[in-house]
Amino acid sequence: MTRTLTPWGTRRLFDFERDLPKWMTDIFAPEAGLAAGDFQFVPEANVTETDKAIQIVMDLPGLKSEDVKVELHDRMLSVSGERKEEQEESGKTFHRVERRSGGFRRNFNLPVEVEEDKVDARFADGVLTVTLPKSEASAPRKIEVRH
Repeated sequence: MTRTLTPWGTRRLFDFERDLPKWMTDIFAPEAGLAAGDFQFVPEANVTETDKAIQIVMDLPGLKSEDVKVELHDRMLSVSGERKEEQEESGKTFHRVERRSGGFRRNFNLPVEVEEDKVDARFADGVLTVTLPKSEASAPRKIEVRH
């Protein structure tokens, strides 16, 4: 007897470990300013704003400052880089590989003009902190209301 159907017990509709990262990338890549498939992982970031500056703090564990590239162009901050893949060693068996390696790129549209010559980027303990001082032109101005 020949079977043409896969038994229910061996069928997988959605493999979370394999399919979820790709699905998330496909869904959120446009929000990150990227085309799906352009990168291997998306590092997490916090974006905060005060009256004087915008600050972006990004987790990049396992990277060095020379592995990261920060660019600013037309109110768009781009952070890119690459995490090298761990090399297999003889006598070492990998039972699970979850740490992502490969390239990444994050683009952040800035809501205001910034002073490009005063941007400060610091990298310490696997955390990138980019501080973008707001330009004087973007500072709120008080407008007198007349009657």
